[in-house]
Amino acid sequence: MPVESWTGWPYREALSHEGVPRRRVAMNQCVRFTLVVLIAWRAFQEGSFHGWGLLVLAGGIAVFAAVARGYFRTTLEHRLLPSLGLLGLLFTLGLVVQLFGAYSPARSLWAVGAIIAVERLPMAYALPAAAVHALAYGLVNEDRPVVTAGTCVGLALVGYALRLDAEARGTGFRLLAQERAARAAEAESAALAERARIAREIHDVLAHSLSAQLVHLEAARLLIERGESDERILERVVLARGMAREGLAETRQALSALRGEMAQVGDFLREVADSQGAAVEVTGEPRQLPAEAGLAVRRVAQEALTNVRKHAPGAPVRVRFAYLDGEVELEVRDGGARRAAGGLASTGSGYGLLGMRERAELLGGTLEAGPAGPGQEGFVVRLRVPG
Repeated sequence: MPVESWTGWPYREALSHEGVPRRRVAMNQCVRFTLVVLIAWRAFQEGSFHGWGLLVLAGGIAVFAAVARGYFRTTLEHRLLPSLGLLGLLFTLGLVVQLFGAYSPARSLWAVGAIIAVERLPMAYALPAAAVHALAYGLVNEDRPVVTAGTCVGLALVGYALRLDAEARGTGFRLLAQERAARAAEAESAALAERARIAREIHDVLAHSLSAQLVHLEAARLLIERGESDERILERVVLARGMAREGLAETRQALSALRGEMAQVGDFLREVADSQGAAVEVTGEPRQLPAEAGLAVRRVAQEALTNVRKHAPGAPVRVRFAYLDGEVELEVRDGGARRAAGGLASTGSGYGLLGMRERAELLGGTLEAGPAGPGQEGFVVRLRVPG
């Protein structure tokens, strides 16, 4: 047996009433009360408690109840010396009862001491304490030596059986508490992840909306510097205002998607492609995508079309979306040459596609963005995510 098993206390859950049904607690209390009454009755019958001796008997009963209560409390608190002291007091109480001629109650007290020592103390201290009580019991017992020895061993076994039962219950209660703590931690982690997801969605919506507004506002600034007519400048300002409204609408859409209230991705792509004058193609069997996958497709499509307006305005754009086996693929391809940084191309943070790539990787997907193949003009953004 490991050293810790000899010197370690039983679990606090095993020494307390935690996890014990109320009916069993009540039954245990009834058994203890009945035991006290029987010991007191046997002491009254056998001992010479007459006159003032009755006061001694009543005091002995009160001391026994106080010792038992204190012992259960000190062992619950894992206080070794007070527990051993109370066991010694119980042993002494048995000697006092014996001096008054009550041998059966004395044996009962020592038997109880042996049982509760093994049940609640560390084994390194429980066995010597139980041995002392069992030895006193054997010296007073009038049965044959073999029967007496068997009874003493039986007292230790009873205490050990009660100890194992309590430890099994305590272990089960500890596992239940750990499981509840794990569930609480898991729920907290899920809540934090959900908050992070909502924050990411709102960030992406605002980043796209503000980037598109900057495109139009930068165009308005250039028109003002060139002395263009007020009508053309107003047109750009109105477009920027429209993008602000679209940003608010997209924010509401993102929140609706997080609640599972979003339309299919194919319908959204057709709508956004028509507003940008892009050709759209949807293949495969349409199905409802997980919220995060659907939002990723939407954000990448919006970001890619915004980049076309910034870097290749007027270029033909083709949007292709495919429902594949266990995943979906989005491709946004434009046929225009990239402009050098400056004017509208210099607006925005430049981190849009980088954020989309991070989003795709979080979902277990990929995002590729770069020039079209050899001999082809334009830029290609290709997203593939599980869904």
